[in-house]
Amino acid sequence: MLTKEEAKLVLETCLETGGDFAEIFLEDTVHNDLELSGGKITKSNTSLIHGAGLRILRDEQEVYGYTNDTSLQGLLTLVNSLKTGFNYDRLAISFDLVETETPNKHQVMINPLNLSNADKIKYLQTVYETAKNYHESITQVIATLWEHNQTVTIYNTEGKIAKDERHHVRLALNVVASKPGIMQTAHDSIGGNIGYELFETRDLVAFAQEVAQSALTMLEAEEMVGQMMPVVIHNGFGGVILHEACGHALEATSVAKGLSVFCGKLGEQIASPIVTAVDDGTLANYWGSANIDDEGTPTRRNVLIENGILKSYLVDKRNARKMKCEITGSARRQSYRYSPTSRMTNTFFVNGNSTFEEIIQNTEYGFFAKRMGGGSVNPATGEFNFAVNEGYMIENGKITRPVRGATLVGNGADILKEIDMIANNLSTGHGMCGSLSGSIPADVGQPTIRVKKMTVGGRGGKK
Repeated sequence: MLTKEEAKLVLETCLETGGDFAEIFLEDTVHNDLELSGGKITKSNTSLIHGAGLRILRDEQEVYGYTNDTSLQGLLTLVNSLKTGFNYDRLAISFDLVETETPNKHQVMINPLNLSNADKIKYLQTVYETAKNYHESITQVIATLWEHNQTVTIYNTEGKIAKDERHHVRLALNVVASKPGIMQTAHDSIGGNIGYELFETRDLVAFAQEVAQSALTMLEAEEMVGQMMPVVIHNGFGGVILHEACGHALEATSVAKGLSVFCGKLGEQIASPIVTAVDDGTLANYWGSANIDDEGTPTRRNVLIENGILKSYLVDKRNARKMKCEITGSARRQSYRYSPTSRMTNTFFVNGNSTFEEIIQNTEYGFFAKRMGGGSVNPATGEFNFAVNEGYMIENGKITRPVRGATLVGNGADILKEIDMIANNLSTGHGMCGSLSGSIPADVGQPTIRVKKMTVGGRGGKK
């Protein structure tokens, strides 16, 4: 355990490099993975993560290093190895370390660290058995529990001591349905910065049945015929397009380097007037939430787009210097081994004025993307290609035939302008987001939206 006096000594030594800011990031994490497949536990891993990252800034320059030796001597040794990164005269900087109290918005009722594996496996068994016995065409089920219990303490030369305790838990289910020559997969998850009370309050049987039914429906579906058409993208994980094709382009990581399609567009109309998009790391117990970011700044609600107007980027301390703007509580990192940078937390379109039923009824002919899958994005251009795991045709204002093999192809900046209806049924989905500072939990979300026209790819032969 590093004392306040020892932390100050380490930071003072960092400033001897001529830096104008220094930071210590201490981490203790217990990570657990459990997997149930083929009727038995196929994975049971526990890993302990302990270490510290040291960062020194001078204007826009940065040096960063890390160690798992968090003793005073270990940290001073790390500082000495970083000194070669800077060669400036020491600046006249003085500070006193004072702990800042941040309200805990993410209460945990059933602490994962207080449960045995036997306690946790019962949740896996519930979803596994429900899905496996749902239909004879279900040929494979994999249920996983992912748990990340992280405690962080941050000291810096602005005098800050900030602490946070995070318990990220996620139950995921992967279901495969098969018949001769065809195999279809469905996937979904339940997660949050919360304890195991999450799984006590959710209907896990209904959750597993819905995932299994999705795989079965796609097993009997027709192949999608590629065409340009109106597209209705369902709520929840449908927000992955906002996250991947637009959200990353609003992170200062890209903007400060001039690599974003949204560079220099603050105050400009970049989306349909009915579009408002938010990144909010304060939402109680959400998957991407925390009390503070990984620079020790309290998280906050950042309005990125308001009524179609670009209002804000997501900005960390170093990039704020480059861009000459304020930080937004958006600095994140996977662990002490990574320097923090601007990242999304829980990113979503806010509710609109339509209902889901109205959107479908007002679409004479189109495509309904109920469940989105993975995809690829060019962050510099916003061009994307996403698979649709469960899709249907819309004909005469009604959802009709299921279709499989569909992909959504387009450009994030263009799609924002083509949204013409937004429902009032906002929900979120959970994923792991990878970028410069590692892999982190992030929620994506939206209400059901309609895009006036969009390219839908497919292998079918005719409409």
